[in-house]
Amino acid sequence: MPTDTPQPSFVLIRPQMGENIGAAARGMWNFGLDRMRITAPRDGWPNQRAVAMASGAGRLLDEAQIFDTTAEAVADCTYVYATTARPRGLTKPVLSPEAAMREAAKKIAEGGRVAVMFGPERAGMENDDIARANAIINVPVNPEFASLNLGQCVLLTAYEWRRASAEITHERMDAPGDWAEVHEVEKLAEHYEERLGEAGFFFPEHKSATMRLNLRNLWSRLPLTRSDVQILHGVMRQMVRWKNRDGS
Repeated sequence: MPTDTPQPSFVLIRPQMGENIGAAARGMWNFGLDRMRITAPRDGWPNQRAVAMASGAGRLLDEAQIFDTTAEAVADCTYVYATTARPRGLTKPVLSPEAAMREAAKKIAEGGRVAVMFGPERAGMENDDIARANAIINVPVNPEFASLNLGQCVLLTAYEWRRASAEITHERMDAPGDWAEVHEVEKLAEHYEERLGEAGFFFPEHKSATMRLNLRNLWSRLPLTRSDVQILHGVMRQMVRWKNRDGS
């Protein structure tokens, strides 16, 4: 069964290759979408090539709704987008995928039923298909090579849906262990200052205070884990042992 997550339906209009349908399913499920609709697939349905390409997203193909026409596929929707590189003279709002999916998220949150149509691989949607859309999604691609593979277009739009509808962590640091606490970093700094002082590192004397301050500042800038601190302690201990290995 499809998930209960509110989301748009992705409608594949007359797709030609099973591999592209499978790639579209993978792209959708990568970003939590599982409402696939297909109109008049060229090679019939079900399609084993689609299943093979879908891999872990095969459930979307099992649950896909199959229609004969575009009109039937979007009949129950309240707002429809058409993805196309060529508006073909029809007067409609034209949005980037980012803006369209932000708008779609708002409409769905207000109780609307949204569909996004994707045209067949060779020539894209016909005017009769586009005429049924309320707005057009136009991907800002290289104008000298504007053709997007069906799976790519679905993936890109699904990604923008995820960005618009989910809490996204834009930056993080994955640590293999616990982060070091301030007092642990302080002990590490003291260890290095003590041993470096014995080695004559803080020279000349009138620059010693500045050098120690810069070293402390270096430690505070590093995102150290407890394991990192232990390794750095061990490095310094081993260097001291190596220096004293001959008993001098």
